[in-house]
Amino acid sequence: MSDPALEAFKARLPLAEVVGRYVRLTRRGREWVGLCPFHREKTPSFTVVEEKGFFHCFGCGAHGNAIDFLMRVEGLDFPRALERAAELTGIPLPPRERRAERPRPDVRLYEANAAALAWFRARLQGPEGEGARRYLDGRGVDAATAETFALGYAPPDGDGLARALGARGFPAALLETAGLVVRRGDRLRDRFRDRLIFPIHDRRGRVVGFGGRALGHHPAKYLNTPETPLFRKGELLFNLHRAVRPARERGRLFLVEGYMDVVALHRAGFAEAVAPLGTALGPAQLAEAWRLADEPVLCFDGDAAGRRAAWRAALRALPLLRPGRSLRFLFLPEGEDPDSLIRGRGPKAFAELATEGLPLVEVLWRFELEAADPTTPERRAALRRRVGELVRKIADPAVRAAYAAELHGRLEGLFPLRRRGRRGRAGAPVRPLARPASPRRLAREVAGLARDVELHFLARLVAEPGLLAAHEEAVAELELDDPECERLRQELLHWYAEGGDLDPTRLRDHLTRHGFGRLLERMPHASSPTPDASAGEEALGEWREMLQRLGRRAARRRELLHVTELLRRGGNDPAATGGVPSADDRDEP
Repeated sequence: MSDPALEAFKARLPLAEVVGRYVRLTRRGREWVGLCPFHREKTPSFTVVEEKGFFHCFGCGAHGNAIDFLMRVEGLDFPRALERAAELTGIPLPPRERRAERPRPDVRLYEANAAALAWFRARLQGPEGEGARRYLDGRGVDAATAETFALGYAPPDGDGLARALGARGFPAALLETAGLVVRRGDRLRDRFRDRLIFPIHDRRGRVVGFGGRALGHHPAKYLNTPETPLFRKGELLFNLHRAVRPARERGRLFLVEGYMDVVALHRAGFAEAVAPLGTALGPAQLAEAWRLADEPVLCFDGDAAGRRAAWRAALRALPLLRPGRSLRFLFLPEGEDPDSLIRGRGPKAFAELATEGLPLVEVLWRFELEAADPTTPERRAALRRRVGELVRKIADPAVRAAYAAELHGRLEGLFPLRRRGRRGRAGAPVRPLARPASPRRLAREVAGLARDVELHFLARLVAEPGLLAAHEEAVAELELDDPECERLRQELLHWYAEGGDLDPTRLRDHLTRHGFGRLLERMPHASSPTPDASAGEEALGEWREMLQRLGRRAARRRELLHVTELLRRGGNDPAATGGVPSADDRDEP
């Protein structure tokens, strides 16, 4: 059951005001229109219907209310989107939702980090930053790039930051909580000393911590802010706030290993690059990446360490895979990282390599083959077992079935099992009871059935366009399988949103003028309600049931496609045939 207080909160949200913070909207009649933030377009197809409380894009099909918009545009989960809506509008959250909020950190922590960044940046530009500026110049980082990334410098004196922020009224305890200083007896010492400073931002662009690259002799080459109320290393990605827009516009995201790699890619025109904070890529960071691209590209050095990191990343990703959500892997030439490659060979070299990214399944297969040396029956059996265990790591059943089919097919291609026909007691071959339908024929039959259902559904809408007034949002949330039917559904919604006449004859004329005449001719006849009220209600009831079925059909459609794929591969599910021993998934020391 829905929560009345929550529904009342969502109903109060000013949709056009919320969307208007991200999209330039223009009033058109009772609606607002603008360029869709979720796909690239030159002509506005994004509509906000304030009085009905929803947005809809006629280009990419994006649809929903204010909370849906915030979840999608900022990559937030539902509870955080509620909090963000309350922040943007000043409308208080319902008490039940407030109890579920994560405790808010002290806002002075953000202020302390911002003040520290200003101090670091001033030091980079001052006399004490000369060595750091020489280092940046040697790495090909010009002043404009240093300004873009707000780079700074921490001098070696040991307590300059602590004294400067203390003089501005920041309490010592607050600076310790922010991870900016450490206490040594009765003295405060700066955490970062003689280091090039990289500020780390959250998704909203607020400074939450720092990474420091040693310029002198230090035990650790890189040092990060410790875990604080703002800085959770396993949840953050360097440069995420800058990469959001270019990643969405280009439909891709590069995940690289170091801060300087991100800087180098940005300078070379690849602004859609981020990096973890010196640790192996974790689930929360993968989730952030998947909010921006369906298949982020992980870039690794071509040496042994890069390959080990790639294997660990692949294993971590397996339980998190979902339909349409995976990874690609880009291995650079041995001895190169993105920074050195671009400085040595130029941006074009990286652009050419970026087109050669390997899908996750290919990386898994190659690593297993290299480790197996399947030249004996025992090693081949071990390979089958390890592949089976990899498959079982995948939590999503649809993706697991697809990987099982793909890897099973590769195993059979590598060393096919010999199949002998079964023989009866008299020695004659046993005939199959029935010849199964071929996968191609099954796929055609499934597609034909889906098209018939969709044509019946649309025929009712065309015959009785007034149904859109009551079911517009439900119809907008559908996605039909047949391309022609899907285009017609989009046109019906567009026509209705533009204030189209609800007269069926005028609607058919409009659709015919827009190229749907042949599809209308193929539609089954669906008359308007007859004088027999019971017959009319029965027909409407059937139509509403069809609407619900179409809305639920996405999962069943995926299952049918996987059944078809399994039939094509031979009808066996290798996920039940054994597994692999778990690979070492620990971080490198």
